[in-house]
Amino acid sequence: MRTTVTIDNGLLAQAKELAARSHRTLSSVLEDALRETLARQAATSDRPGVSIPVGGSADDRPLVDILDREALADALGDNGFLDPAT
Repeated sequence: MRTTVTIDNGLLAQAKELAARSHRTLSSVLEDALRETLARQAATSDRPGVSIPVGGSADDRPLVDILDREALADALGDNGFLDPAT
């Protein structure tokens, strides 16, 4: 299908150079670039979102001192894993 688009001159020059180097048409280079962009967009939109709960205030006392390795391991239930003696 034929269509008309406006493309930045520098970008068009790079696409033409790539087409010439790879012995392809400009159309095939642009089609591949568009396919790749659309596939990447579809892949990222299929990912589930991540929600990080936030609460409390700056005045709240932390439940665990994250600088205390043993206390952090206990809170995570990983004390045996992090302790090389066990």
